[in-house]
Amino acid sequence: MFSALFLLALLALSTTGLPVEVPNSRITLPMTRRLKFSNSTNLVQHDEARVAALRDYSTHGRRYHINLLNSDLIYVASVGIGNPSTNYRLIVDTSSAVTWVGASTPYMRTSSSFNTEEPIRKAYGPNVFVGTLWTDAVTLLDGLTVTRMPIGVLSNPRDFVHDGILGIGPQGLTRGTLPNRLGDTFPTITNRLYTQHAIQPLIGIFFRPTALDLNDDGQLSFGQLDLTMYIDDIGFTITYGARPILDQTAGILDSGLTFIAIAPCVYLEYRTATGANLDAATGLLTITLAQYNNLLDLDFHIGEEIYSLKPNAQIWPRSINQLINGIDGAIYLVVRNLGRHDDGCNFLLGYVFLQRFYTVLDKRFSRIGFAKTRFTDAGTN
Repeated sequence: MFSALFLLALLALSTTGLPVEVPNSRITLPMTRRLKFSNSTNLVQHDEARVAALRDYSTHGRRYHINLLNSDLIYVASVGIGNPSTNYRLIVDTSSAVTWVGASTPYMRTSSSFNTEEPIRKAYGPNVFVGTLWTDAVTLLDGLTVTRMPIGVLSNPRDFVHDGILGIGPQGLTRGTLPNRLGDTFPTITNRLYTQHAIQPLIGIFFRPTALDLNDDGQLSFGQLDLTMYIDDIGFTITYGARPILDQTAGILDSGLTFIAIAPCVYLEYRTATGANLDAATGLLTITLAQYNNLLDLDFHIGEEIYSLKPNAQIWPRSINQLINGIDGAIYLVVRNLGRHDDGCNFLLGYVFLQRFYTVLDKRFSRIGFAKTRFTDAGTN
């Protein structure tokens, strides 16, 4: 069943009593996982930089600057822009709301392209995207096009190896990106679907657990959800086995993060309970096969529902240990130390959580929902 949670600027989890309502239409956009095997980027270091950026609040409107550049593990969707359209492979990012193009593949101007001549700028961690705000036709599927969609056309593609970004976060995250109008916002892809096609501002996210031999990696759905999958009056607690290790609290769900990060005191309890040791080479906890065989469920209590990460869901996929500079066959845990958390954020949930549950972003009532999938308990790792 879906659990409705409160959605703050970066999907910070809290409570609500409103169920998810279901419209009558749905748009489903396939997503493909991209794995890049190299020694240039460490996923743990990438997450650390992104966590630090999440805390880089501005004094104007609590803006978040998030680093998503050149990660070794990302999900992209093919989006057509222009008329006739050019296809761009855009990184799907829940924690930003601007659609950017013109990086790896140059932006092609067509009859539907309009240059507002207004500068646009957004910081993603230490990297800054700078460009011009255009409006253009955006095609998600054959026969489904939104017009006059605001997009940022990069003037400084730098070393960004992807075509751009599809920001599916709330419209409020566009605030502060227009230097001449810092307090203003502009429509997102979800807003345009709502106003032009009567698609409700709901987004469903599905990621399949990582495996090298699978191409059907995920789906991004706009508009329609399953009426049977919801619950109200939500709280949030984490237990390991039967033992609570984190009381009701708030955190962030971020598709730009790879791992799960929890507050230091909770992390210490988890490490002690699992008997894990910190591996210096990867920055992750490691356990033996015997310890893995004794691993208990890591439970997320949301209202009356329990969403469990089974032992296999708590470990990194052993078939791609090289992606984290790990040893072949070694067992690494995907739960990390959040570090400083005096800002009220006690956990962050990245891809390793998203890959196990179907996730819904309900922008009408600023909330989020989860549902189990056929891969929730899969032993793919």
